[in-house]
Amino acid sequence: MARDLLNRYIWIVDTVKRFGRISRKELDRRWANSPYSNGETRIPRRTFYNYRQAIEELFSVTILCDPTTYEYYIEEEPGSAGEQITNWLLNASATSNVLQGSREIASRIMLEDVPSAREHLSGMMEALRDCRAVTFDYHPYSRVNPNRGVEIEPWFLRIYRQIWYVTGKETSSGKVKTYALDRISDLKILPRTFPLPPTADPKSYFKDAYGIMVDQGEAREVVLRVDPRQAKYLRALPLHHSQQEEINDGYSRFTYRVRLTGDFVAEIISMGSQVVVESPRELRAMVVTRLRDALANYPDR
Repeated sequence: MARDLLNRYIWIVDTVKRFGRISRKELDRRWANSPYSNGETRIPRRTFYNYRQAIEELFSVTILCDPTTYEYYIEEEPGSAGEQITNWLLNASATSNVLQGSREIASRIMLEDVPSAREHLSGMMEALRDCRAVTFDYHPYSRVNPNRGVEIEPWFLRIYRQIWYVTGKETSSGKVKTYALDRISDLKILPRTFPLPPTADPKSYFKDAYGIMVDQGEAREVVLRVDPRQAKYLRALPLHHSQQEEINDGYSRFTYRVRLTGDFVAEIISMGSQVVVESPRELRAMVVTRLRDALANYPDR
């Protein structure tokens, strides 16, 4: 039921956004022909009000009504969190609708799996909306046995490389930690509520992070020397929002301000000889150590 509600919310946001402005009559007409109506010819007034409230609480998307025309619309500031969420929802909805109409060529379409969204995403969103603590068992890859009864106050969710993560304050230690939803089991939403602190802002929290690691030192200025071919990829898909480029003859120099984390080192190594770390020296040493450790697995015979 929770997943069905989420699909209904996405459908409403998608429809209102596509039309720009839409009357209740037109919205009901399209609702009746949608896969989520369950035979209903219209969305009941109270239900539609509840849906609008849930959409605002979950996604920071406000559906307004123009009192002069009685049309519904979404008002967003360019670049705002609400606009980013709306665009993500529209992309997800468009992809879902296209794929549902393409079952006859399913064997010729390859998708990336997002297992973390199936079981726990809706429940975690509910906990975020109501500011309620949750408890779960956590199965990190680094341990044989799971951590039982982890309790956190969830602050925000983030998707990174096809995996959903929840960040919040762990009750027992008081530390802010991040957990992958696909490593969670036995999720329970507790009756206990908590005040959301003003520091619970995902943009600020991950500002200097590459990926989801944030607990490894202060942010440093990083300079990468990149060949022309790889530079094209970095222009199209920047590694980090702080990325700046200086173009030179035969190469580009990219500058970042990020934390020197293991996932950032892995990303640099994945680009092979097309990228060289110019600074800082600590990052150069981290890359060299990782490469030497890899080479040690291939001794001469």
